Amino acid sequence: MSRTLTRRATVVVAVTAAVALGATACGGTTKNSAKDSGGGAKATASADPNAATKKGLTVAFLPKQVNNPYFTIADNGGKQALDALGSTYKEVGTSSGTDTAGQVSYVNTLTQQQVDAIAVSAQDPGALCTSLNQARKNGIKVVTYDSDTKPECRDLFVSQASAEDLGRTEVQLMAEQIGYKGEIAILSAAQTATNQNTWIDFMKDELKGPKYKDVKLVKVAYGNDDAQQSFQQTQGLLQQYPNLKGIISPTTVGIKAAAQYLAGSKYKGKVKLTGLGTPNDMRAYVKNGTVEAFELWDPAKLGSLASYAAVALASGQISGTEGQSFKAGDMGDYTIGKDGVVVLGKPTVFTKDNIDQFTF
Repeated sequence: MSRTLTRRATVVVAVTAAVALGATACGGTTKNSAKDSGGGAKATASADPNAATKKGLTVAFLPKQVNNPYFTIADNGGKQALDALGSTYKEVGTSSGTDTAGQVSYVNTLTQQQVDAIAVSAQDPGALCTSLNQARKNGIKVVTYDSDTKPECRDLFVSQASAEDLGRTEVQLMAEQIGYKGEIAILSAAQTATNQNTWIDFMKDELKGPKYKDVKLVKVAYGNDDAQQSFQQTQGLLQQYPNLKGIISPTTVGIKAAAQYLAGSKYKGKVKLTGLGTPNDMRAYVKNGTVEAFELWDPAKLGSLASYAAVALASGQISGTEGQSFKAGDMGDYTIGKDGVVVLGKPTVFTKDNIDQFTF
């Protein structure tokens, strides 16, 4: 299910937690600033694939945003897996999807509490590096899920699907719906979100293909995974670009907010909308003709896989090295790929023909 690759060992650079908090209080770091956030703990520990699975572990989930329906589903999947494994689940986090300083603070608290593992969806690729590496130096295993940090700042990243698959297929879905002609826009989450930016890079690369010569990306807007902001951004895009033919929103909050706006406007059925959404959020909009097709993975399985990975790390069955494998219950075996990435699987496309088969 995953591609194999090698992890890098890096040298730990001592940087105080106070510096990390000060750096993130002004809105987080950029992709290129991770190198200033402290080096990674070494990932060269030996592993025994036949080691017994430890019970009684505590795994803390730190989503991008608590009370976000997507992360509620994902983290509940993580809880169910931990219950089955005989370990303890807890969830902490901020109510804002852009509070990087808040995420840092929670990591520091979890380190003080000496949890066995942290599963975190990072709001920013570099802002958490110092605090996460401090946790790792204290023996805590770190798994990122949904949105990654820099590879040297965690042990494993549990990816929803191949970033390339997600970016390219969203463009393909949109192009098919607009007949490969017209202006399109992207409605993203936070400007610093690692996963969003990676997918958008692949979208832009896909658009360079000759079959998209008549498709023009006019703007990338940001709704910060806030329903009201995303709704307003959708309205603004349609006012700014009256000839807009479609919107791609690779965020479950964004696509739902955009669908809500389109469904009550003159643009319903005329401006196409696709991206990443949950069937439960999007069902009504597919059935009323606002949305033709969108895609996603099963977020509950993503959270479950993060739990299995965290427990395998804490049990010493894997260390995060390329080629190592671990069992994930009835989901089967998974192999660690390049830079410590484990891929859940291929995304599923939802349409009116299949959406009622899914209940998440």
